Amino acid sequence: MSDGPRFEDARFEDGGEQPLRLRAEAAEDLGIISALVQDAVTGRGDMAWLAKRHRFTLLLNRFRWEDAPAAERQGRAFERVRALLSFDGALRVRSEGIDPEDREAVLSLLSIRFEPGADGAGTVLLIFAGDGEIAIDVECLDVTLADVTRPYLAQATRAPHHPTD
Repeated sequence: MSDGPRFEDARFEDGGEQPLRLRAEAAEDLGIISALVQDAVTGRGDMAWLAKRHRFTLLLNRFRWEDAPAAERQGRAFERVRALLSFDGALRVRSEGIDPEDREAVLSLLSIRFEPGADGAGTVLLIFAGDGEIAIDVECLDVTLADVTRPYLAQATRAPHHPTD
């Protein structure tokens, strides 16, 4: 028996909920995507830098923050979903604190920030737990978040929590 995600538990309540598909072209939009991918986990092997296509992508196991209040009210398990996070117009990608050779490493995404440059260009920063960071130089902000599977039951019985100082 596998310890991985149990996709057979997947459901969208009464068919009323749809998979997320969001696009960010402004820093304010990116803030919404950042909140939705907080605590998503990914493997180093689930990232791809497609230099010729000017695209950087990550396949994430995203905690469904948008469903957490309903799960708590109904006393049911929290959910995760596989999602694709894509950055188009990517000119250069570099990382710090992440071993590029360790394809089995599991990374927990904490936030996404945009540092604007000249003429709409800038740098997108993916901040991971443990001081890891990926910097993506972009010609413009063009980010897509798309759920690519149905939700599945999260292994954790509690929602992720970040104590404030």
